[in-house]
Amino acid sequence: MLRKALLLGAAMMAVPALAAGPATPAPNADSVTNGTVTVNGATIPYRAVAGTILVHGADYNDSSDVLAKRGTKIDGGKDDDSKTAPVASMFYTAYFKEGVPSEKRPITFLYNGGPGSASVWVHMGTFGPRRVNTPGDTHLPAAPYALINNPQSLMDVSDVVFVDAPGTGFSRIAGKDADKEFLGVDGDGEAFTHFISKFLAKYHRYNSPKYLFGESYGTMRSAVVINDLEQDENIDFNGVILLSQILNYDNSDDSPQFNAGMDDPYVLALPTYAATAWYHHCLPAEHPDLKAFLREVEHFAMTDYTLALRQGADLPEDQRQAIAAKLHDYTGLPVDYILRADLRVNGGEFDQQLQAKTGMATGRLDTRYSSPTIDPMSQEVDYDPQSSAISSAYVTAFNDYVRNTLKYGTDEDYRLYNSQGHWDSHHRQPGHGYQPKGEPNVMTDLAMAMKTNPNLHVMLNAGYYDLATPYFEGVYEMKHLPMAKSLQKNIEYAQYPSGHMVYVDPATLQQLHDNVAAFIRRTDNLH
Repeated sequence: MLRKALLLGAAMMAVPALAAGPATPAPNADSVTNGTVTVNGATIPYRAVAGTILVHGADYNDSSDVLAKRGTKIDGGKDDDSKTAPVASMFYTAYFKEGVPSEKRPITFLYNGGPGSASVWVHMGTFGPRRVNTPGDTHLPAAPYALINNPQSLMDVSDVVFVDAPGTGFSRIAGKDADKEFLGVDGDGEAFTHFISKFLAKYHRYNSPKYLFGESYGTMRSAVVINDLEQDENIDFNGVILLSQILNYDNSDDSPQFNAGMDDPYVLALPTYAATAWYHHCLPAEHPDLKAFLREVEHFAMTDYTLALRQGADLPEDQRQAIAAKLHDYTGLPVDYILRADLRVNGGEFDQQLQAKTGMATGRLDTRYSSPTIDPMSQEVDYDPQSSAISSAYVTAFNDYVRNTLKYGTDEDYRLYNSQGHWDSHHRQPGHGYQPKGEPNVMTDLAMAMKTNPNLHVMLNAGYYDLATPYFEGVYEMKHLPMAKSLQKNIEYAQYPSGHMVYVDPATLQQLHDNVAAFIRRTDNLH
């Protein structure tokens, strides 16, 4: 089943494992082009650089490389394994506003999630100078697609750098056990940490205000990276911007039935079920004010619903019936179905059942999307309508843009995804060694970063119609970070009438831009 692998800024697919060759990936020459983008009526000239930066594994000693560059001949002998050490060539596209001193110009690093997704989605959909036009909540026609000036580009307040994870996009991995080195929570985080450190040095941006922007699994990556940057590299950032957050996989509503006794996913997904049923007019009663309705559902979820689930088999039958009736009021699902599910309906089941009478499946990444059900007898949905609706537009537009406008990668394959099969979910939590069992949880990483840098600001953005990473789950995680309550004032929240990819709608992209731009202005220490 693909659902567990679908924590992406777009739908994730399993593909054959990457073959890690023995040779270091030869970096292409950087491609430098120029352009302009108009934001809020102002024309911004920029320099675009598409290129790669080499990063090595955690235990790599760069002394031989440094000495060789200085002209010192190194004879490693027969035991020298530098040629087979794992290495990643990480692809990026950076957009620099012309004519601004680096210390006066913020810089933001952006990436998608997966784990194992290239960053084509945030590159073509959020804050770059160009974006693909994907209006509406229906399947787009086939090519040609419109690539337009992006009036919601973040370049009015920050330079932006879009980064492909190791093994995705134009990024490549090679060397002995390269997949084990880079395809995992910690290895991926270390690679991004080293990439950012090298990027800051290469482009003289150490003294710029600095931000991370991650979507979906990219939020988990951000928690690891911001802590690694502080603890290992002694680099403080101004802010971390999270979109569609998941910091603890145990909170995911993807197949929580296989984690028996863990009821939080059902509680945290309920407000998204309610928003979705509201959108599709599936509720038994009218609720004219969505936000007020969701506050009511949130309160029920954290009180009566939580208490009922905690009782398990000891829940009295009259209370069980009452909770089922209330869940019907908030989700539109039949009471008998809710009872047969033992008051616990997971995300895939909800998507399959909500519009079952009309033969339609509800989306997961964006529950406003609907498509004909592939198998009406299936317990869960078999595909994601939004991913099917927009993926071709993003993939086509980016491949055309990167090759014809940015002049990069003409003879290379752009890999949307790497292999999920070898992803290592083990995570070394700060101060606690490895977490060998269960799903990854990086809440401690973000909390540690906020404690050691009490000036670090965090912004959480989420869509009401996101069932991949429900908005209330993100709020719950933030409220439960293991840190002093006084640091909670450094966290900001913004929610949107959109799905996982908030930026798909031009109107909500404008809101996202305005909120993120304001966040940067408040925290860049320049104003």
